[in-house]
Amino acid sequence: MSGHSKWANIKRKKEKTDAVKGNVFTKIGREIAVAVKLGGSDPSNNSRLFDVIAKAKANNMPNDNIQRSIKKAAGELGNINYENMTYERYGIGGSAVIVECLTDNKNRTAGDIRSFFDKCGGSLGTTNCVSFMFDKKGVIVCEKPDGMSDDAAFEAALNAGGDDVCVEEDVFEVYTAPSDLSAVKEGLINSGINILSAEAEWLPQTTVSLNIEQIVRFKKMLDLFEENDDVQNVYHNVDLPDEEE
Repeated sequence: MSGHSKWANIKRKKEKTDAVKGNVFTKIGREIAVAVKLGGSDPSNNSRLFDVIAKAKANNMPNDNIQRSIKKAAGELGNINYENMTYERYGIGGSAVIVECLTDNKNRTAGDIRSFFDKCGGSLGTTNCVSFMFDKKGVIVCEKPDGMSDDAAFEAALNAGGDDVCVEEDVFEVYTAPSDLSAVKEGLINSGINILSAEAEWLPQTTVSLNIEQIVRFKKMLDLFEENDDVQNVYHNVDLPDEEE
């Protein structure tokens, strides 16, 4: 799984300014609301909420904020109606982009996404126009215990049922089929591994290179997505410097 690092993306978000961190917290708050609506407010009985809480902690979201979001969602379920929306588009230079959103206003979100692509050299696409260039995988980011060797991390991941592993300095990432995500995560937890995040993602089969001018415009588009509360995840196949997502 070279060229892809979920943890690199998490660490980059951790280093953002307080204003952008607040935006990240807003996005995670929406995920918490949806998770609570679907499975209740007890993370021990709601694996989706458990995973979102792990994601929140990995992004340095204070525990008070997490609990407040859970309580707010549990008390206002009748007023929450976020919908999942996925947009596939071609970006500048023939790049492929998938944008996942949670929105309470589909027209507003669709207009925003279209505008961001138009401003940054993208073009309209239809359903499934670029997703065939990606593989849907479960990605589990695990904290690497002190003293654990790379070989031991590989063994722990494979014993839990993972298909592939990427070992970094402080963490290791386990890749699996989306349908096996929960089972592999539980296997890792049962072996004493601390889970930092567990999500299904779109991973590019190959990457494309852009020139300097195109990279600047592409990064501008990514910034616009990140600043938009409706956008939850953005996946692309561009080979960006420093492995930035």
